[in-house]
Amino acid sequence: MMVQRVLMPTTEAESWTVVDDDLETVEPAEEYLAYLSAIERSPATVRAYAFSLKLWFEFLSLRGVVWDVVGVDSVAQFVAWLRAPADNVIVLDSASAVRSAATVNRHLAAVFGLYDYQARSGVKVAVDLVAWRRVGRGSYKPFLHHATKGRPVATRPAKLAVPRQVPRTLTDEQILAVLSACDRLRDRFLFALLAETAMRIGQALGLRHSDFVSRDRQVRIVPRIDNANGARAKTRSVHVIPVTAALVRLYSEYLHTEYGDLDSDYVFVNLWSEPRGRALRYSAVADLVARIRARTGIFFTVHMLRHSRATDMIRRGVPLEVTSKLLTHRSVATTADAYVHLGAEDVRAELIDRGVWRPEDAR
Repeated sequence: MMVQRVLMPTTEAESWTVVDDDLETVEPAEEYLAYLSAIERSPATVRAYAFSLKLWFEFLSLRGVVWDVVGVDSVAQFVAWLRAPADNVIVLDSASAVRSAATVNRHLAAVFGLYDYQARSGVKVAVDLVAWRRVGRGSYKPFLHHATKGRPVATRPAKLAVPRQVPRTLTDEQILAVLSACDRLRDRFLFALLAETAMRIGQALGLRHSDFVSRDRQVRIVPRIDNANGARAKTRSVHVIPVTAALVRLYSEYLHTEYGDLDSDYVFVNLWSEPRGRALRYSAVADLVARIRARTGIFFTVHMLRHSRATDMIRRGVPLEVTSKLLTHRSVATTADAYVHLGAEDVRAELIDRGVWRPEDAR
């Protein structure tokens, strides 16, 4: 089986589907993926779900099981199949697993989403897997309800425990080295923007000149589904965030020195490759990051710049709700869950600041 890129017939939006060895569309997967595209899920999300469903249908094919007669045991076997480095190997230690718990959970999310969709669409699925019956005032019991013995489940009943990881960050010196390694103002402005505002790369690539309000030192993050480069803001509403005067000056210098009289709405565009003036794509940023890594010897990703800014704000005591607003998170709880994880050095510094330790105790 394989994942195939497709264009939606009406909107020409990018989507993905799953085809079998005979290049025939796997209909259950196609219906669900088309639904995700119709409700304007990110193409990256649809693509990720397509790969997950490919694995699911590949697993069912190997086991000779039909998708709509699977049982709870099939889900457990699927998890084991995803984790095992070979069919004759049993994973006893998570370190030896082919896929991490987080990766397995992402695949399960796609599978459970498929069956939720099919059940809502009225498709008769095996009773062992889907129990979709109305109870009370319009509520329902989701699929695999019986497997959880009636305990409330927020999303899906089968889920692996994922070790909590502290976001990887860069030091101020490393960020400065990355900026200094940029030969072009466009590239330096892009990394400076990400480092200062903690924007997602999709939010930056979707910026129009009208979004950058220099006189007020503000930039607007506007969710759009028609970005020519496929950039996604991952937010449902417009967010206005402040920027420094230094960043505004760098933006102006970039426009006057490199951008010139180029006729384009996008802030970040191709300037030294064809087609000139086309909105900068994710792949171009990935190539840029690879060049700067090689030049500086510093391993980094654009998302690490976001993590670094958020972590620095938390350590400096910036209120959580302010940090959350800058990150365009939907809730403060999301920010807290992602970033409020103090390391040993953070705890040491806090003990000294609070007078619990003397400075010499830390040496």
